[in-house]
Amino acid sequence: MKHAILTMLGASLFVATSWAQEQIYRCGNVYTNQATQAEKRKCKLVKGGNVTVVKSRPAEKSVAPVRVATKAVDARDGDKAAAQRARDAEARQIIEAELRKAEVRREELHREYNSGEPEKLGSEARNHERYMERVAELKASIDRTENDIVVLRRELARLPASTQ
Repeated sequence: MKHAILTMLGASLFVATSWAQEQIYRCGNVYTNQATQAEKRKCKLVKGGNVTVVKSRPAEKSVAPVRVATKAVDARDGDKAAAQRARDAEARQIIEAELRKAEVRREELHREYNSGEPEKLGSEARNHERYMERVAELKASIDRTENDIVVLRRELARLPASTQ
C-alpha cells in the first residue's frame, strides 16, 4: 500500500513538473524563456504569476483606394444652400412687409401731424399744454418710424438679392 501511494505521489509530481512553466524573462516589451539569450540582453526575470504571450501577425495594410462619396457630399451642400436661400427669401419677405407697414404708418403720422399743426381734439381746445404734448409725441413717433424705415432698408440691403 505504501508502495502504491509513493508511486502515485511520484507520478503526480512528474505530471506537475511537466506542466510547470519555465522561467520567463522580460526584455523591455519582449518576453522570452531562453535563459542564454536573456543573460546576453540583460533581461529581468519575471517572478510570480503566469505570463501568457500570444504572438500576433502584423495588421495587414489596406491597399484599396479610399472612395469619397462626392454625390452625397454635393447633395448635402446643395440642400444646405437651398435651405439658406429659403431662409433668406423668408427673411426678405418679412422685412419687406414690416417696411411697408412702417411706411404706411409714417404717412398716417405725417397726415395727422399736419406740418406741426395738427387739429386740436376736444379737450385740447381749452388746454394748450396737452395739445403741445400731443404734437411732441407725434413728432417723436414720426422720428421713430423714420429710424425704423432706415434700419429695415439696411437689413434688406444686407440680404442677398431675391431670386424670384
